[in-house]
Amino acid sequence: MELLASGYGLVEGPRVDAEDALYFSDARDGGVFRRDAGGRVETVVPKRRGVGGIALHADGGIVISGRDICHVKDGVSRTVFRLEDVPGFNDLFTDAQGRILVGSQRFNPFAEGSERIPGELYRVAGEGVGERLYGEVGLTNGIGFSPDGRLLYHSDSDAGHVIVHDVDADGFVSGRRPLVRCRGGAPDGLAVDEAGCIWVALFGGGRVARYTPDGRLDRSLEVPAASVASLCFGGADLRDLYIATGDNREDRSLRGCVFRTRVDEAGLPAPRARV
Repeated sequence: MELLASGYGLVEGPRVDAEDALYFSDARDGGVFRRDAGGRVETVVPKRRGVGGIALHADGGIVISGRDICHVKDGVSRTVFRLEDVPGFNDLFTDAQGRILVGSQRFNPFAEGSERIPGELYRVAGEGVGERLYGEVGLTNGIGFSPDGRLLYHSDSDAGHVIVHDVDADGFVSGRRPLVRCRGGAPDGLAVDEAGCIWVALFGGGRVARYTPDGRLDRSLEVPAASVASLCFGGADLRDLYIATGDNREDRSLRGCVFRTRVDEAGLPAPRARV
């Protein structure tokens, strides 16, 4: 595995653009960053904490989570969605129409003794326009779609499983069921490949697991970190796998890192936000 960046509290939300630049956040210590193809890292959004998800926007810039959902372009931030009774949002993803799907986070997972209040999944179709698709997600994390868009996957780290819903032609969901109960780590970020398999970061498990569409463990990829938080595909052929962590087992002084490795399966391209 190639080490691309280090020295962060908890790296989250990796996303790669057409120029092979990597966007990522430090959810614990704050900030959103961009690493260009040459390895230079710049700060895109300073200090902002709790950014668990990033999406590229069709008009340029990025959409980020946190206390609300924002579109940041050329240093200017526009609030896309917020709820007064929701203290924050974690991971997010976009559907084929460019709508934003984002999980609400109703407690601070870093605060010891915090009451575990389940969250929901919202779909944001326009500025200030969001609807609740479902609730009862203990600790919301990775979100993704099957290649045909007819299945929606969602990691619940507290429950220790990835759930799946059927998606109808209008984007509404039904038939909630567990896809896989993860062993040896809590399911965190996820990404789907062209074959329809789901790659899941296992937080506390030191690895990434690939599951088939029927929930069978296909393979396990060891990562030199225990706190494997998120992942995404990138590169011209979408076979570069970027892995975000909260530590480095080989050198603890490196703290949270971003790694890159090559895999045989190409990932699905992530649609751009259009909200």
